[in-house]
Amino acid sequence: MPKQVDYEDRRGRIAEAVCHLIARSGMESVSLRDVAAEAGVSMGAVQRCFRTKDEMLQFALEGISDRIGERARSRIEASGTPESALTLLDQTLSALALLEPEDRTEAQVWGAFVARAAVSDDLATVLRDTYAKLHDLLVWLLDYGGSTGELRPGLDTQAEARTLLALTEGLTSQVLVGHQTGEGARGLLRGYVKGLRR
Repeated sequence: MPKQVDYEDRRGRIAEAVCHLIARSGMESVSLRDVAAEAGVSMGAVQRCFRTKDEMLQFALEGISDRIGERARSRIEASGTPESALTLLDQTLSALALLEPEDRTEAQVWGAFVARAAVSDDLATVLRDTYAKLHDLLVWLLDYGGSTGELRPGLDTQAEARTLLALTEGLTSQVLVGHQTGEGARGLLRGYVKGLRR
């Protein structure tokens, strides 16, 4: 009886291999041969899971996007009944900016995908969708902060969410290249949010 292959599991392992290669050596290190070796599968197995390299990269980016969004949502859910909308906002912004030392690898991979998306419509589409979902999450948190009276009344939550998303993205890059520390970036985020308070 032929061995049954769990293609979704294999696709996940291949996507993780893509991310490990990018973190270790950059986007240019991603070849079908190297991905197969990193995942511990044959090149044929990679090709059966993904028709093209671009399809494989898109799948890997979708996985990272899901993880970043899930990390932010799990911090909100872990708070149970939060003592403060500002605490939730702080935790969420920290999760989105990938400021923790354990987030460094994911931040490196994210940055490589952002750069590649400038020349890949498929990757750009995934990023636009991710940014839209994160924007909606930030709008919800800012609206919540307004309803609890912690944030200024009349705040344009749509515009502030766009600003916070851009700020987190920029700080991620600055921390990666050593222009900012994680703590310094966190302080800038907190300083900006402090300006939104009532």
